[in-house]
Amino acid sequence: MSLSPPRPGRRVAAVLATAVVCALTAGPAAAHGPGGHETGHETTDDPAAAVAPKVADPRVLAELRDDEVAALGQEHAEEHARLRAAVRGIGDYPQTTRTNRLNALTASQTTHNKGFAAATFGAFNQYFPSPDFGDHIALLPTGKVLLFSFERIETNPEKEPAPTQTTGTENAGRAFLWDPAKGYGKDAYKQVTPPVVDMPDGLNQPRPAPFFCAGHSFLPNGMLGVFGGNLGGNGGTGAKLSLIFDPWTETWTRNPDMSVGRWYPSVVTGADGRQLIMSGQSELGWGTPTPVVERFPAKSHPVPSLKTDTPKNTPVDRFKVNAPFTLDYPHLFSLNDGNVYAFGRQAAEQWKFDPVAESRSDLTPRPDGRKRNYGSAVPLPGGVNGPDSALVLGGDRDNPSTLRFSNGAWTAEKPRAFGRTQDDTLLLPNGRLMTVNGAYDIRDYGNGPYNPNADLKYRQIELRDDQGNWQLGPVQRLPRGYHSNAVVLPDGRVMVTGDELQQLANNPDINGTVSDVPGTTGPVTMNGTIEIYEPAYLHQGDRPLLDRAPTGPIGYDRTFQVTTGTPGLAAKAVLLSPTTSTHSVNTSQRHIDLRLTSRAGNRLEFQAPPDAKAAPPGWYMLFLLNDQGVPSVAKWVQLGPTT
Repeated sequence: MSLSPPRPGRRVAAVLATAVVCALTAGPAAAHGPGGHETGHETTDDPAAAVAPKVADPRVLAELRDDEVAALGQEHAEEHARLRAAVRGIGDYPQTTRTNRLNALTASQTTHNKGFAAATFGAFNQYFPSPDFGDHIALLPTGKVLLFSFERIETNPEKEPAPTQTTGTENAGRAFLWDPAKGYGKDAYKQVTPPVVDMPDGLNQPRPAPFFCAGHSFLPNGMLGVFGGNLGGNGGTGAKLSLIFDPWTETWTRNPDMSVGRWYPSVVTGADGRQLIMSGQSELGWGTPTPVVERFPAKSHPVPSLKTDTPKNTPVDRFKVNAPFTLDYPHLFSLNDGNVYAFGRQAAEQWKFDPVAESRSDLTPRPDGRKRNYGSAVPLPGGVNGPDSALVLGGDRDNPSTLRFSNGAWTAEKPRAFGRTQDDTLLLPNGRLMTVNGAYDIRDYGNGPYNPNADLKYRQIELRDDQGNWQLGPVQRLPRGYHSNAVVLPDGRVMVTGDELQQLANNPDINGTVSDVPGTTGPVTMNGTIEIYEPAYLHQGDRPLLDRAPTGPIGYDRTFQVTTGTPGLAAKAVLLSPTTSTHSVNTSQRHIDLRLTSRAGNRLEFQAPPDAKAAPPGWYMLFLLNDQGVPSVAKWVQLGPTT
């Protein structure tokens, strides 16, 4: 096989380029950036470790040559060994292996979870195929879930399936809707292909917009803004794409491009309803993080608040100050003082942004002094006034600590059981936290890079109680690390998906297709899977009923009424914002208590949050809860200015 492909953008070029990238970036000795790209190496004070082989993958170790170690040094020799192993490994991943793996994971899940009572720990109860990997996810205010990612270029989980290094037609995006009300099967999905774009790669090959590894958050009218993506090549090159998904019409709209490309940006919606877009590798490729901050919609355009307010021909504009992150996908939260708090992956890169003054100020560096790779962070419940603090956790495979930022200072909270990266931590309706998913590192589940065999502990969820104590719970079917996701559904269940390598490694029919998914023009490969977790509160007796809630916008600090068929079970109400996430980044989460102002029979009156700082305008799930925290099925309500 030649190392000089016939022309860029074809599958041969993509596979070989991927092999080279994997070879040069894999291995637990490397500290990885987006997509597994190498950004540096860990150091050690152990003299023996300096000369001993650092590779864990036996395939790489077999290719390591003593003469190269002597002539080039350990690190450089390992790079050569990885390249040889990657090229030698190009081939198939047998269907029998996929089937056997899934059977083994299913059996071990059943055995392990027998020891966990559902009323205490919850339970995993459904597992079914999905047409999309689910690398990006958004719970829409229609109750449907938007899943989007890329067209795969590889089915072997020992290689890179994403077209990161690819230009041309193979570098394409894909998107589907899943309707939980329809359960599972082909009728539960609908393809919603992104706009066809002629990317500025010089090839003149239009294809569905390659928006994977973009950033996203919700607008006040429930639409999803998606920014950035993959231009292709050079280790991860940022696209300038600016897109809107309209959940009401289930269509995409492309807006004028951003001023810079962004590969792995973060996006957050502020108290004014506008989105701030930060970070990401530029259109020059990996190693060029952009400090430019942009805003959508531009100040010259109105903020969309109605279902019919689809932003069209709406540009971004330049925020007055920069965000000089050196690593991508920072955690961004709009807290209840109206400022956006940006928690970078490097300990020293912690900033506060004032959306009104368009200023940036330094925050106290994170006291652990360590880099946290892709790990989760959550704005903690703050009662009726919204969140005033955030919890940063995960992203460090050797560090189980959790750190709380509040009132300008960091404090240590109770740690989790072990360190993990690629985890997803969710706010539940009862205000508690759960962590699902996780891995040892990018593309590494504890047994070396691009080896899908995973330590069981990374499949085990963790639950945090009201006192901040963490406790390990049942295991999920698949290990899910890089590109994994989870959302709380309106019925209180948790949907878990993502991680294309694990989904490919455990696909019972890798070439299986479903030809009649609505919205499709041809066969659709069932690339992914969805697993459903039922939290303990769904196994703790009767749930309150929420029969009616306001259908029009609820004004800030105003009272509003709901009706319930179980007034004796309705003790309180909360708003929970819908999740949109990727790469362990979830800027949209928010939990807000509502003040109960009166009760008369089956009618309850609550007071809305005081202002947009407490709860940015937009769509929320309204839950009634009993005195033990068991939630109703939610109703969707819109919070914001009334007409």
